Amino acid sequence: MNFTTKIPIQKSNFPIDYNSKIISIGSCFAENMGEKFEYFKFQNCVNPFGIIFNPISIENLINRAVNKIEFTEKDIFFHNDLWHCYEVHSLLSDTSSELIVQNLNRVLHLFRTQIIEASHFIVTYGTSWVYRLRQAQPDSLSIVANCHKAPQNQFDKEILSVEIIEKSIENSINLIQKINPNCNFIFTISPVRHIKDGFVENQRSKAHLISAIHSYNLQPTTYFPSYEIMMDELRDYRFYAEDMLHPNQIAIDYIWIKFFESYISENEFATMNQVCEIQRALKHRPFNPNSENHQIFLKKVNKKIRTLVSRYPQIQF
Repeated sequence: MNFTTKIPIQKSNFPIDYNSKIISIGSCFAENMGEKFEYFKFQNCVNPFGIIFNPISIENLINRAVNKIEFTEKDIFFHNDLWHCYEVHSLLSDTSSELIVQNLNRVLHLFRTQIIEASHFIVTYGTSWVYRLRQAQPDSLSIVANCHKAPQNQFDKEILSVEIIEKSIENSINLIQKINPNCNFIFTISPVRHIKDGFVENQRSKAHLISAIHSYNLQPTTYFPSYEIMMDELRDYRFYAEDMLHPNQIAIDYIWIKFFESYISENEFATMNQVCEIQRALKHRPFNPNSENHQIFLKKVNKKIRTLVSRYPQIQF
């Protein structure tokens, strides 16, 4: 008897291999998948500007990078003893106004280079709900990526329409293709529940994102059903973390397996197994580090690493 519904996922026509260069951007679930890429030693850049939840803020950062629009002191503000930028995560906040601008532009230039070199661009949208600065001009830049715990009365909350999200997706793809016409795109929706918005509001938000992505159904874009796997295949609270909002490690591992079975070249499965063996060996904690057996064990591990690195020089342990 089958106690779950399996979601069919087509094999990618543009599979990822160890020569691929991947950019993962978006919600915290993008970081969950990025950690998997890192564990298996793929070439992967994850959220250079920190976690970003909404499509407009992701588009704005891509636009800055592609069109070389540097950050200036007009783009930062001081609050709670730190300088912040509404376009990025608080991870990049700093005590110095000069240093935050320098760091933002350093990351921006690196992000542009990564876009140019990327073979795959993975976007994980988290929500359609956005916060707009009241004192700013009512354009896309007035939508913040992070409120940085500024007073709530400085923002208006709104939900992006399907049409606006669809246009934002199209803009993001066109911008990237402007400097990298060969990039492949994978879109997915974060399975994290944004219950602070409300139960019905969270479902509306996810529905807008899903509808918009599927309205823009052109090559080289594909859709990976992270959200649907969580909702339908893993329809049980035992697959959530203690907050009952985020997928737990079992769920993350399960969704990752679904992803690599569909999007990673089967020719790399053996290499992934070798990397996994090395990773497990490196985590091994011996009872006696100076014993002869452990020294033999280390030599075997180092030999495996040298063999692998000789084939893939970009891999570092």
